[in-house]
Amino acid sequence: MANPIPRRLTQARQLCGLSQRQLGIQAGIDPGSASPRINQYERGKHTPDYSTLSRLAEVLAVPVPYFYAEDDVLAETIRLFGQLNRRQRRELLDQIKKNCA
Repeated sequence: MANPIPRRLTQARQLCGLSQRQLGIQAGIDPGSASPRINQYERGKHTPDYSTLSRLAEVLAVPVPYFYAEDDVLAETIRLFGQLNRRQRRELLDQIKKNCA
């Protein structure tokens, strides 16, 4: 099974309209290596450690679990869930629980 991180990282970056360099710099990667590092992550040559992935997630406004979701529907659900406020999350979770009971 392929690592989902490269594809999710590319999708999230493109949704934000950022270049690889912009994303890397905003995530605290040295400007001289920002673009090559993000490129390597997106190609799957290297995998970012959890700390780096957390910084990337913050810049991209997605929850870290989004990057690990293998299923596209689950990934999109996680991404959208992350955009809700605390009250909205609780209400949605309650609705899901009712539907699964």
